[in-house]
Amino acid sequence: YAGEKIGQGTYSIVYKARDLETGKIVALKKVRFVNMDPESVRFMAREIHILRRLDHPNIIKLEGIVTSRVSQSLYLVFEYMEHDLSGLIASPGLKLTESQQLLHGLDHCHKNGVLHRDIKGSNLLIDSNGVLKIADFGLATSFDPDNPKPLTSRVVTLWYRPPELLLGSTEYSVAVDMWSTGCIVAELFAGKPIMPGRTEVEQIHKIFKLCGSPMDDYCKKSKVPETAMFKPQQQY
Repeated sequence: YAGEKIGQGTYSIVYKARDLETGKIVALKKVRFVNMDPESVRFMAREIHILRRLDHPNIIKLEGIVTSRVSQSLYLVFEYMEHDLSGLIASPGLKLTESQQLLHGLDHCHKNGVLHRDIKGSNLLIDSNGVLKIADFGLATSFDPDNPKPLTSRVVTLWYRPPELLLGSTEYSVAVDMWSTGCIVAELFAGKPIMPGRTEVEQIHKIFKLCGSPMDDYCKKSKVPETAMFKPQQQY
């Protein structure tokens, strides 16, 4: 039985639901395939494939898959979590424990060849016992450090996006998740986002203002394309 809506993504809506057989409360992610749009099917297939590869106490567990021919929808069944980190960021005491749990979960992802690519407070869920779980693998992808392949730079929510992605790099690895994690850890201690840019240009300026302008060979080492749209002229 699906109840209240608790979240929404590009291709999906998440509901709080109850399993009528067991009475257990779960999160139900409803994916509707409009005219069987190939992109939405591909994204969902990739997310399911990745979730089934991961098994860790700090990663959300996919408990089942349900299909509905009537509504042309696919339902992913997840364990239900009461809170997300963005809603608790200003709470006292949320510091080292959450940071450690995030790092443990991310380490499991990376060791299993998975980049999350959208680490942010609303994708870090916390239950009533204080257990943190990484969720929403909709932008995640597989990677092989020994056989790198070009990846899109249009990932990671703006405030948590590393400079190499802002500058258009398509060759990257676990560092993009670690940058986002660093932003989250700083946010836990500051009680608010540390670099809330409104545009990509403003975001790159905020990064360089906080961290300093990069060395001259940064773009080459980070494999940023020569045609990068913007490279701040101002030195910080």
